[in-house]
Amino acid sequence: MRLWLVRHAAPRLEPGRCYGRLDVEADEAATQAAAAALRAALPPRWAGWHSTRSRCRQLATALGEPPAGAWREDARLDELDFGAWEGRAWEAIGAAALDAWVADFAHHRPGGGESVAGMLARVRAALGEAAAAGADDLVWITHAGVIRAVQWLRAHGERLPRADVWPQRAPAWGQWVALELTSPSM
Repeated sequence: MRLWLVRHAAPRLEPGRCYGRLDVEADEAATQAAAAALRAALPPRWAGWHSTRSRCRQLATALGEPPAGAWREDARLDELDFGAWEGRAWEAIGAAALDAWVADFAHHRPGGGESVAGMLARVRAALGEAAAAGADDLVWITHAGVIRAVQWLRAHGERLPRADVWPQRAPAWGQWVALELTSPSM
């Protein structure tokens, strides 16, 4: 099975703001361009899941209905929940709060939201279901954090990350990476 991890287009949000679960829309022209590029790259038959956030739903809508059936909206594909940090400028959150997160990266709940360990657990569950679904190609329209979580799980399994070893690379807005999934335990 091939899993297409697609990052939503650039959000319509002032740069330097924390957003994860904050429901912001994406730039419409960038969304249309991403959909056209992805449509040209996808195989003839694929299934599709997307995050519950508007910016992901926009790209799914622009891409059109998957040949293997309707889009599935799945909250397990949502970005990390930053709680009270959502929508705030990173500089207003402050170094002390960010340092506390880095010090206990896997378990700390930034802004009282969700821990990285919690995000990894839900992404692991979604991966297990995806691998068992039997589709040859599955498109996930999601977020950088979820894509990094998939990369971590593929490389490290159950081990929890520290901030200094968390994957730094994710596709740019509107871009994707396609990965082979070989077992439900990914």
